[in-house]
Amino acid sequence: MKLQDLCGMFDHTLLKPFADEKSFEKLCKEAADNKFAMVAINSSPVSLCKKLLEGTGVHVGAAISFPLGQTSIEVKAFETEDAIKNGADEIDYVINIGELKNGNYDYIKKEMETIVGICKKNNVISKVIFENCYLEKSEIKKVAEIAKEVKPDFIKTSTGFGTSGATIEDVKLMKQTVGEDVKVKAAGGIRDWETCKAMIEAGAERIGTSSSFKIIEQFKAANEK
Repeated sequence: MKLQDLCGMFDHTLLKPFADEKSFEKLCKEAADNKFAMVAINSSPVSLCKKLLEGTGVHVGAAISFPLGQTSIEVKAFETEDAIKNGADEIDYVINIGELKNGNYDYIKKEMETIVGICKKNNVISKVIFENCYLEKSEIKKVAEIAKEVKPDFIKTSTGFGTSGATIEDVKLMKQTVGEDVKVKAAGGIRDWETCKAMIEAGAERIGTSSSFKIIEQFKAANEK
């Protein structure tokens, strides 16, 4: 893997509630300078980041119903449409974990069809966040099977705000279930090159991290040996 290929897999992340305008200016400059795939932000600063990244080719990604997923389909749909109107190129939404726990798979499918449908209509990339730390393996597989049918662009392991983040085991399970129909994004707890590399080898094609520079420096050091 070349450095430019690695950089092109990063969703450079800033989802802290106290992030200010200077923080987003820094985030966007870093993403543009290193040609990262996307900046991952909450939906509120989308228009600011879109302006800051104009002409760079770096996407703006909005996190929807973040981080709990506990809003209705209608609210998630409105937030998705609003984020796209403000310039979002990618949407990462959190599933309704409670409804999944209820075994309400029809709800999960309807929710996914609604958000993914809005994204497809607007030529925007869609990502479905499972938050695997709260799920049984059978539940992860079930949502991945629904995704294989609905076909979002990505399914994603975690918000980074749960009790734990991505695991190699979960990435493998997700990828094995969706096959080539859907890509996998690993996020949460990926803070070094060794972990990042393991996620990629397990099948992840995007990496959500706020430790992009640390990973890059470790990647460079590993490849200089």
